[in-house]
Amino acid sequence: MDERRAMETPNDRRNFLVQGAAATAGLFAAGSVMGQQPETASISDADVAGPQSDDGYPRMHPGLGGPIGSPTDRGKLVSGLRNPGLPPVNVVAPDLTTTSGKMVDGVREFHLRATPVRREVLPGIWMNAYGYNDQFPSPVLELYQGDRVRIVFKNELPEPTSLHSHGLELPVYMDGVPGVTQSLIQPGDTFVYEYDVHQEGTYFLHSHVAMQEAIGMVVPFIIHPKVAYNPVVDRDFVLVTQQFSMMPHADIPNTQSMDWNFITANGRCGPFTTPLVCKLGERVRIRFINYSTLHQHPMHLHGHTYWVTGTEGGRIPEPAWVPGNTVILGVAQARDVEFIANNHGDWVLHCHMFHHMMNHMVSQVGPIIRQEKNKAGFEVPGFPQMMSSAKWSKEELHRITSRRETQGMREGWYHGVKGLFTVLRVLPPELYDKVMHTNDPIPPNSSTPLNPPPGIQTL
Repeated sequence: MDERRAMETPNDRRNFLVQGAAATAGLFAAGSVMGQQPETASISDADVAGPQSDDGYPRMHPGLGGPIGSPTDRGKLVSGLRNPGLPPVNVVAPDLTTTSGKMVDGVREFHLRATPVRREVLPGIWMNAYGYNDQFPSPVLELYQGDRVRIVFKNELPEPTSLHSHGLELPVYMDGVPGVTQSLIQPGDTFVYEYDVHQEGTYFLHSHVAMQEAIGMVVPFIIHPKVAYNPVVDRDFVLVTQQFSMMPHADIPNTQSMDWNFITANGRCGPFTTPLVCKLGERVRIRFINYSTLHQHPMHLHGHTYWVTGTEGGRIPEPAWVPGNTVILGVAQARDVEFIANNHGDWVLHCHMFHHMMNHMVSQVGPIIRQEKNKAGFEVPGFPQMMSSAKWSKEELHRITSRRETQGMREGWYHGVKGLFTVLRVLPPELYDKVMHTNDPIPPNSSTPLNPPPGIQTL
């Protein structure tokens, strides 16, 4: 199979080429900027089916679709805008790179190096960890069902390690478990993992040395089917969740701690996480991988209903799909969800464990002391519970708000995005195109209005 992309291509190269439905007028009574944008790598205009008849399913606005159990029930089997029968779209992993490796004598070959990594999880807050190819999480590896895969693995850590293919059905001597299936790979040494891949779905590789796992060593490993599943998706996102205990004035996670205070999505904490951007009317897949040390993550998406279509064991048969808006990710589990992005705006996607919705929490020494006793509200015993926002410098705030994927969001959006949070942006086609394919200035409040349109709050 031909190589789909060059090694370690940044996901922010906005070469999405699917043409969506035409922009609809009057999405905001307040008058937002509109626009249109295409699809992911290797898709041409000829691949696009364009607006289709969906048997009454409301692709361009919220709605239930057909009766319960029908193909259009909550968009269950409503296809994306791409033509069926094409190869799957490549994944997009915000804040990470992706690679499809290279074909060497019929084998898909990847090169991985276990390395120390320095990662900026929030502006000005750096973490020293372990990873692969100088990144954590690792670059996303993409391959195809039926490939023979070769992973040339070099240990550049100052201690022994190994590489386990989590969930893969492979020869036992390729399983990467120290002592049980192989000897540890010593510093400076190289080990070659090679096997045939007959599965498909969302998998991952990781060190099989426990404390190395806790300091960041995970590789998203995405195995596409040879032909895209029906219903076809237009976007395919990957999010890896992790958690770390990094105390004040420290920059190294305490891997022996049974506590935590930083939770990341693709190696960053909100609001430094880069939004997932799609076009109104597209079918979207999100692949969640939970590589946290301790906790499950109930991942909740606002404004949409999705169907759980896959696990770390591969595709779920369609009759067993479950609708929802919150999916629980246990430690070392993966879940795939799919939905029609038919509700325009900027929608938060976050873990719903309350303490996971904050950054850099530390235990207070001594009793809780409420200062300013004369402040309004102190007559209520539980007051205050409102967490204060970080005090960003102008430079740090600029790094958060200047990313192209954030342009046009509501003023001050970053105050509501903390901890294990990101944002799914569902944009009308012309606005999508303007955000993702131009450097044109986009005024704030273009995708989500600063205030509700006049008259809608009348009692």
